[in-house]
Amino acid sequence: MNWRGRRGSKNVIDVRGRSAGGMGRGARRAGGIGGIGAVIVIIVGLVLGVDLTPLLGGGGGGPVAPESSSRPAGTIRSDDAAAAFVSVVLADTEEVWQREFEARGGRYRPPELVLFSGAVDSACGFADAAVGPFYCPGDSRVYLDLDFFDTLERRLGAPGDFARAYVIAHEIGHHIQNSIGVMDQANSLRAGVSTTEANAISVLVELQADCLAGVWARGAHEMFGSLEPGDIDEALDAASAIGDDALQQQSRGYVVPDSFTHGSAAQRRGWFQRGFETGEMEACDTFATGRS
Repeated sequence: MNWRGRRGSKNVIDVRGRSAGGMGRGARRAGGIGGIGAVIVIIVGLVLGVDLTPLLGGGGGGPVAPESSSRPAGTIRSDDAAAAFVSVVLADTEEVWQREFEARGGRYRPPELVLFSGAVDSACGFADAAVGPFYCPGDSRVYLDLDFFDTLERRLGAPGDFARAYVIAHEIGHHIQNSIGVMDQANSLRAGVSTTEANAISVLVELQADCLAGVWARGAHEMFGSLEPGDIDEALDAASAIGDDALQQQSRGYVVPDSFTHGSAAQRRGWFQRGFETGEMEACDTFATGRS
């Protein structure tokens, strides 16, 4: 990915090395993710996050106050290449989505991205790094422990800088959904339905975020010439690696489709590709198509 030499976002908040609400780095909030069961923890720990409110509830100490960090928002050390990469990708999402919203008569309000290490408190509750990157609609922030990129490459077999960019773009996709009301609608649909039906709705949310990540990839290349040979393949490989079927097969040796919450490898690849090929937000309406 061609990213060096471009501006970084001022919306990065770096709280790495700080405690999360006074808790130890390895702690889990009682009754939260740690109470779901080992198999689910393994899967969720490897999957990109979405609205964590149902899992993370309240408690777990007061939220981290990122603004008081020794590194102000948008400030990245010159020798911190991984953080600088995140900052540039975030800036690219700001440029692309501002263009897309303005073209539709709207205004884009970009999210903040919190870099943390080990554990963090958000408006969606306490989470440790095992949750993976996630977006919290309660505070409109993306949360990312950079160690996840090592997991993506070494454990899931999805290396490359554009695989990492896809991870960030997917979470920004959730912010787009939150901004246009999709998350509220999805949460309303999930209320009062069976677990299987709720899971199916979650899959539609996740696949739409994948599609929006594809829209961003196309837009970023149009605006900045971001793509290098092999980049889209890296994103598609990452989408496949975090498919529910791939993760379930890896973690327990068999697949339970009714338990999918993010979509299969083929679905995730397909919807990212759809977004990239069309470059249109409207092509990402998984709910209107009624299919995944």
